[in-house]
Amino acid sequence: QVQLVESGGGSVQAGGSLRLSCKASVDNYRRYSMGWFRQAPGAEREGVAAIYTGDGSTYYTDSVKGRFTISQDNAKNTLSLQMNSLKPEDTAMYYCAAAPARIYGSLWSWATMYTYWGQGTQVTVSS
Repeated sequence: QVQLVESGGGSVQAGGSLRLSCKASVDNYRRYSMGWFRQAPGAEREGVAAIYTGDGSTYYTDSVKGRFTISQDNAKNTLSLQMNSLKPEDTAMYYCAAAPARIYGSLWSWATMYTYWGQGTQVTVSS
């Protein structure tokens, strides 16, 4: 049974920072594609960033490049998302997702490619 548990959400002012974490209860963590997605009210779920745990390859959506950093701690099966210079448009529910295989190219941002999902953590950025 795969479980993903997010933490670290909250409310900050624009320009502030937050760090999200996702603890993954999986076997063979080094063979997973791990992603962060977000969904604002009335909007579709959007891929924010992803990482392949096997070699650390990372992917980002354009709107967060240079501001967000995805990272992993393979020893602790933990995925993180450091979010700096936050903007009001970053406000959303953030979800951790996992796929038991490598996801190649732009497919990383497709929610349907991921098998397992966390319960989500809310991020609110005020102007």
